Amino acid sequence: MTRRQWMQACGPLLLPPGLSAQGSASRGVRAQPRGRPSGLPFQARFTDVAAAAGLVHPVINGLPEAADYILETVGPGVAFFDYDNDGWLDIFVLNGSRAGGAPAGTTNRLYKNNRDGTFADVTEAAGLVSSGWAQGVTIGDYNNDGFEDIFVTRWGQNTLYRNNGDGTFTDVTARAGLLQEGVHWGSGCTFIDFDRDGHLDLFVANYLEFDFQTIPKPGSKDSCLWKGSPVLCGPRGLTPSRQYLYRNRGDGTFEDVSVKSGIARAKGSYAMTAVAADLDNDGWPDLWVACDSTPSYFFRNNRDGTFREEGLGRGLALSEDGMAQAGMGIAVGDFNLDGSLDLFKTHFADDMHGLYRNDGRGNFEEVTLQAGLGVETRYVGWGAGMVDLDNDGWPDLFMVTGSPFPGIERRVPTHSHRSPRLLFRNLGGGKFEELLDAAGPGLNSPHSSRGCAFGDFDNDGDLDIVIINLNEPPSLLRNDVDGSRHWLKVKLRGVKSNRSAIGARATLAYGGRTQAQEVCAQSSFYSVNDSRLHFGLGAETKAELTIRWPSGLTEKIGAVKVDRLLLIEEGRGIVKEDVFPARR
Repeated sequence: MTRRQWMQACGPLLLPPGLSAQGSASRGVRAQPRGRPSGLPFQARFTDVAAAAGLVHPVINGLPEAADYILETVGPGVAFFDYDNDGWLDIFVLNGSRAGGAPAGTTNRLYKNNRDGTFADVTEAAGLVSSGWAQGVTIGDYNNDGFEDIFVTRWGQNTLYRNNGDGTFTDVTARAGLLQEGVHWGSGCTFIDFDRDGHLDLFVANYLEFDFQTIPKPGSKDSCLWKGSPVLCGPRGLTPSRQYLYRNRGDGTFEDVSVKSGIARAKGSYAMTAVAADLDNDGWPDLWVACDSTPSYFFRNNRDGTFREEGLGRGLALSEDGMAQAGMGIAVGDFNLDGSLDLFKTHFADDMHGLYRNDGRGNFEEVTLQAGLGVETRYVGWGAGMVDLDNDGWPDLFMVTGSPFPGIERRVPTHSHRSPRLLFRNLGGGKFEELLDAAGPGLNSPHSSRGCAFGDFDNDGDLDIVIINLNEPPSLLRNDVDGSRHWLKVKLRGVKSNRSAIGARATLAYGGRTQAQEVCAQSSFYSVNDSRLHFGLGAETKAELTIRWPSGLTEKIGAVKVDRLLLIEEGRGIVKEDVFPARR
């Protein structure tokens, strides 16, 4: 009997004594010893330029010094996307609230890229002023009109904003058939063309049932303690919620197919970030949902309009030793350059953040320890990315951290509410090393962060990072890559497939390596990355590209030129090339 078969038969293992009563799952593991540093120079440096760029408004979510409710500590996501089609990334920042009411002026914010390193707050002009407990965001052109639309989950009522193409948005939630009865805690969400009909469908996760009037007080139960100190209650001890799938009818409205598709059958887990991607390489998009302190969900697409939950059998529900973990954020990428999508999931403090290697058929093996990631267990992880930050041709791992317990250091001195960002450089051969001081001041600054998104906001050929910090303005980490490393960006536009090309896969061959990337509509933590796929190439100047579209069409584009953005339209190949300005 294999380990996976044994886990399927036996189910999750119990946590060690003293940990099972905590609200959040943590295995209580100690960090592994650090090996000798590689000594290799890291040719990327990050500087927080948020204030100079105009990202000055704080993200409100609970009080900065104390929290009585889990809703006050989860926090929202952020999106990099080009809402006005000018070729420059704009930023959509979600905002929360407070139990006694948010400060005046608290709202989600749309920042327009001024193309000079600064952004203008166009929230009011765009019609996006909105207060409340916003959580997750997904971006996609649901009506195939050429402009990206926005869907936001909340505690309360989710919202679909249609992009009118003139710089404004309209709330079309009701007319689209997406209003829900009662109060739900919407969490992860993603556009997905699950039936490959060219119209974007919508998956919406829900975290748990929450009511300010009925939630127990901090410290009132065993599940409201952490390291013996009273903290807010949850998620354990609270009631999990259910998941929804909406099919796009192609006329601007959606049909609830949650039951018909089998999605509604999955119960009992606290669902957070959702990712839609073809994880078993059969050409059809699947769903992986990070779940907090409960088994994570893997919904395999049956290719007939239905899904089957196979998380345990696929190796994606539990830790390697069969324990539930506090899954929050998800990163997707091809860390070992074998042409299949691997996965990474962030967890709670005193646990390891998990790396899962795909065998090419959608079976995953946890390789956290082998990869060298077990050296870091100090912090609570949230948003994450599997992205090439130094353009050396190998995707790195980046994550943001922060405790859900404001002021925890007063009671548990070994843990801090605010903590740094983490960067693991990919050394190749399946190995990573944590870089503690080599990547610039933007990584060491402590914050209580949640969502983060990756994209090239200044169009200089490297990946920058925007980060949500609770009760502070966002961070905007500008990346400056030294040296002469090459890169390639690929922007895909569907014709028979959905216009946003969500679910399309680009596979790049360069220097004897093969890297796969897929256009995803949510990852990290409740966030959306630049839809332009970015490949670092190192010293390579020659590459060959293969595109597999959701429609089933495959296009091969040989001998592409590097250090540029390629716009590729389904069925037509390269229709435009943009050469970005030289780096600073």
